[in-house]
Amino acid sequence: MGKVLTIPKTLQEVIIFYANPDRCLELLIELRWQDGVTCPYCVGKDVTFMASVHRWQCKNKACRKQFSIKVGTVMEDSPIRLDKWLCAIWLITNAKNGISSYEFHRAIGVTQKTAWFLLHRIHLAMQNGTLEKMSGAVEADETFIGGLEKNKHEDKKLHAGRGPVGKTIVLGVLERAEDEEAKSKVRAKVIQNRAEKMLPSITRTSGPGGRLSTSARA
Repeated sequence: MGKVLTIPKTLQEVIIFYANPDRCLELLIELRWQDGVTCPYCVGKDVTFMASVHRWQCKNKACRKQFSIKVGTVMEDSPIRLDKWLCAIWLITNAKNGISSYEFHRAIGVTQKTAWFLLHRIHLAMQNGTLEKMSGAVEADETFIGGLEKNKHEDKKLHAGRGPVGKTIVLGVLERAEDEEAKSKVRAKVIQNRAEKMLPSITRTSGPGGRLSTSARA
């Protein structure tokens, strides 16, 4: 699809524009695959579009997987329709003072739980600067940011031990580019602790074929 679609600028235009599921799909294709639809599993371009279900079939004999526009993005594993997603993205990016999940669920006609899910995923995409997740070999490690306890004024010391006490833990995730001409992707996030339960927040950044480096478990 070579034509470039005009993104709506007002709420009235948004409601009319995104009411058409084919138009929603065309817009996302233009935004995601400017050089043609690519299989998110094998990165092959030999694919067939199945219009009745809005999915593609990879024709690579080693792959042969089906995928939708959501696969490999923050919209993956979600039954929420594209019109809801796109309306939600427009509302959040145009809300200068923020928007609560309760306001959200009333505005687009979803449950409060669904509204919270949408807010969480869209905020994650805004932090990362893209709807797409990382893929391939994903490396992760953490670092501690902050001054040494011994160098702090007495009234600022926590008196809770040494080492990382009082420091902010920042987790870095790297998708190393295999092609010399391609750019590696790096994302960073402040985390509360180094426990195993923090790993799900890492895997949410990784799409199809993503493999987490064991260095993240150290």
